[in-house]
Amino acid sequence: MSENVFDRMAGKYDKEERIALANTIAAEMKKYFPHDANNILLDYGCGTGLIGLQFKDDFKKLIFSDISGEMLKVVDEKIEAHKIGNAETKQTEELGSEEADVIIVSLVMLHVPEFRELIKKLYDILNESGQLIIADFDKNDSVYHEKVHNGFTHDEMRFALADAGFKNIDIKTFYHGEKIFMKKDASMFIANARK
Repeated sequence: MSENVFDRMAGKYDKEERIALANTIAAEMKKYFPHDANNILLDYGCGTGLIGLQFKDDFKKLIFSDISGEMLKVVDEKIEAHKIGNAETKQTEELGSEEADVIIVSLVMLHVPEFRELIKKLYDILNESGQLIIADFDKNDSVYHEKVHNGFTHDEMRFALADAGFKNIDIKTFYHGEKIFMKKDASMFIANARK
């Protein structure tokens, strides 16, 4: 099996610009959260937990999941260091159906060749009436990388969500930044949908 590039990055992932972008995304996501703190949040593709850990007081339980074991080790260290009693990590393949009330997915879809299949999988992981919140880049023709989508149009994301069975789909651009996507200026959208 080839080495996971995110395993290599884990130890030095939390750079100033990534933290700033994570804070911007977290602030926007929080606007969509349910007011019931008795929910379970899954941060899917959590990286080092820069976004999900900001919500430790908003949910009964936090689950952090990633394909990179090294990223999850960093999250575990943060959970222990900050004595966060309501958080745990899980490999993505360990996730079962109806595991979370809210799933957040931040800057993950661009790395997933079959992102439509992932959206269907997330639908299954959500509890009935659960909520999916995706933050990612708007389609950007100035970006090219053979292993990364160059963002998504709102229509293609809306179609993928509806095709998976989601309803009450709302998508909007919420942020424009300089050199945030492969060193190019870019905008980001947030998509909010219900199972």
